[in-house]
Amino acid sequence: MSTIQIKNLTFGYDGSLKNVFENVSLNIDTNWKLGLIGRNGKGKTTFLKLLLDKYKYSGQILKTVDVDYFPFEVENKEQMAIEIVNKIAPNAEDWEVIKELNLLNTDCEILYRNYNLLSGGEQVKILLVSLFLKENNFLLIDEPTNHLDIETRNNLAKYLSKKKGFILVSHDRVFLDKVVDHIISINNESISIEKGNFTSWQENKDKRDNFEITQNKKLKQDIARLEIASKNTSNWSDKVEKTKNGTTNSGSKVDKGYIGHQAAKMMKRSKAIENRIEKHIEEKRQLLKEIDRNDSLTIKPLQNKKNPLVVLNNLQIKYNQKQICKKVSFEINNGDRICLVGKNGAGKSSILKLILGEKIEFDGDLKTVNNMKISYVPQNTESLKRNTKKYSKEKSN
Repeated sequence: MSTIQIKNLTFGYDGSLKNVFENVSLNIDTNWKLGLIGRNGKGKTTFLKLLLDKYKYSGQILKTVDVDYFPFEVENKEQMAIEIVNKIAPNAEDWEVIKELNLLNTDCEILYRNYNLLSGGEQVKILLVSLFLKENNFLLIDEPTNHLDIETRNNLAKYLSKKKGFILVSHDRVFLDKVVDHIISINNESISIEKGNFTSWQENKDKRDNFEITQNKKLKQDIARLEIASKNTSNWSDKVEKTKNGTTNSGSKVDKGYIGHQAAKMMKRSKAIENRIEKHIEEKRQLLKEIDRNDSLTIKPLQNKKNPLVVLNNLQIKYNQKQICKKVSFEINNGDRICLVGKNGAGKSSILKLILGEKIEFDGDLKTVNNMKISYVPQNTESLKRNTKKYSKEKSN
């Protein structure tokens, strides 16, 4: 059994006031199938790059295996796919390569096509097969399902579930559940490893969070009650202390020793209550640190008096006179939430772009309401800016 040992790992970017990681210690069995999770900005990609020795850090990362990253950039995309496989895994036999592709439900003929002519899903398969055939390595797999259709995604999940020795980053919870047997969680204040899949981790986290929320509420109530008790006890002690130099109702002098004893006793009790308050406050301070607080997301579409908003009738998308989808017919009304599904290359994005008004060759009918405002979120959102355009058109081709 090989391990990756992380000891007192500390890392922060230059100019940053707070370190991304502080004294992190973990032991990773290289036979595990780990899912790496954490909110955006918590350092998932940074953690992977530290394992790849891309950044300088303090502490130790001890490895007895090679660590490889997916996806990686292919230098010569004009070469055949089989050449890429042979370069990465030179000791792999042809039958092993074919076996891996069969596990991915993929025809081995893609090995003899130029890499740049493969679809995005086929390129993903070639890269993964190459890395898993490489000897003595541990994979860091970063978002492998991007732009994959449902069928390819399911095939990939089955393939990875039969493998071992990797860390998988994915926002797809269902995909993680099908693949991993351990979870690395980058939390607000710590990093932890837990056996199980995403669902079991989430259930355990919910239990911990609910316990802390309940405990926090109880401590808050106890602190409020103790503060009142402390104040009353202190006031009573001060009041009694002031009577030491007075007289009783009969005119005789009070017993100063007894009164002083009672006042001191109450002051001691008040001090004990204050100590309990401080202890509760410290306990309370340790709670709720790992609980995420998410702002709610609301979408408020503009209402249009007209219905339907969009009508497609026997629509067929074409590229270079070649039909890429069968006749599609549907309509969109106010308030509808529609899911458009299909294999990669079936024309899903093209239909959306056609509704947006882009010039795409098609047969059939497309009609949209005049002066309708359309907001669009593309697959690649890196350059996304707030921009709402008006489209006024009625198309029939």
